[in-house]
Amino acid sequence: MSFGFMIGVFGVLILAHAAYSTIQYRSLLKILEEEFSGLPMNVVGELLLGLVFCMWAALTVPGKFLSILPYSEENRIVSLPDNLDFMVFNHRGKVFPSKMDLKLKR
Repeated sequence: MSFGFMIGVFGVLILAHAAYSTIQYRSLLKILEEEFSGLPMNVVGELLLGLVFCMWAALTVPGKFLSILPYSEENRIVSLPDNLDFMVFNHRGKVFPSKMDLKLKR
């Protein structure tokens, strides 16, 4: 496992602990018959720290960002998929005239 993935797991654990702490705090307030006015600062700090760790892991773990430019050499299709059963040619798009039909009608 990579370092970024471990940071993400640690961030999720911190968020889970903050949720558990919030549940305990709410039950304590019910026992003491006090009104809930907000979370303690240590729980808010845990939430922010867990959020930062999870966001950092989400940005670093997936890997290299690929180009989305339409004419980039990285986006070229080299071959067709092996299973052609999922290629559908009978769809709603055939209702609209194609550019070839428009040129012929002029």
